[in-house]
Amino acid sequence: MKPAAFDYHRVERVEDALERLAELGEEAKVLAGGQSLVPMMNFRLVRPPALVDITRIPDLDYVMRDGDALRVGALTRHRTIETLADPDVVDGYELLPRAARWVGHYPIRTRGTFGGSVAHADPSAEWCMLAVLLDATAVVLGPDGEREIPAADFFLGFFTTALEPGELLVEVRFPRPRPHAAIHEFARRHGDFAIVAVAVAVDLDGDVIREPRVVVGGVDEVPLRVEAAEKVLDGAAPGGEAFAEAGRAASGAVEPSADVHGSAEYRKDLTDVLVRRALAEAIHTGAVA
Repeated sequence: MKPAAFDYHRVERVEDALERLAELGEEAKVLAGGQSLVPMMNFRLVRPPALVDITRIPDLDYVMRDGDALRVGALTRHRTIETLADPDVVDGYELLPRAARWVGHYPIRTRGTFGGSVAHADPSAEWCMLAVLLDATAVVLGPDGEREIPAADFFLGFFTTALEPGELLVEVRFPRPRPHAAIHEFARRHGDFAIVAVAVAVDLDGDVIREPRVVVGGVDEVPLRVEAAEKVLDGAAPGGEAFAEAGRAASGAVEPSADVHGSAEYRKDLTDVLVRRALAEAIHTGAVA
């Protein structure tokens, strides 16, 4: 398949990208890694009249610490995050390189971008889930200047975000380390989008769980925070009994749809199992995903 005809604009500065988007109108699309947009164009699922290619903007490719916070530029490749090894950068955020291994297949990880995935807003995408899990903030530039949007407010539905016409996602900022965290997912093949994915994070206060977070992907229009499971875990001793109860609570709280990959009941069962597995891993700092 080939895409419908479109105008192509390459820019090398954020200011130029914003200017082009303002000129071209809200139907124009931003091209970052292109690993989601281009296939959709090839199948003519989307037909943007114009693309603004931002891949040559050097200022948006970075991962850096800012005190406890971790800042990820929108054009950072998945593979860059997967290979993070500097403890001064990744300490407490080891979940990100582990999660990157689940992102697509190797060629996709070498071309696809962190910000492109977040802006695409697939509810089963790993970076969207972790943005919600870790209370990230999306930093957005537009005609009216900079906005900071909490991840909980950024994802509005399938492939729909709080970005306004003419705005550009430039950074995702994670506020604090969560070393006890894990992600598990189930797909037909490793690298495919998950049928169900689960990400969890907990703090440990001695032998008690504090500030648990549970997010499930693939069961709703957005990455779904499951507060019912969090209530079960908060103040509980980490272990099989609490994890099993949290899994049951999460399964009971989600209302997935059925499709060719599985029934709603199958997805609920996967949610239960994956919550238990992720929690068991999360309590062990540095465990391998």
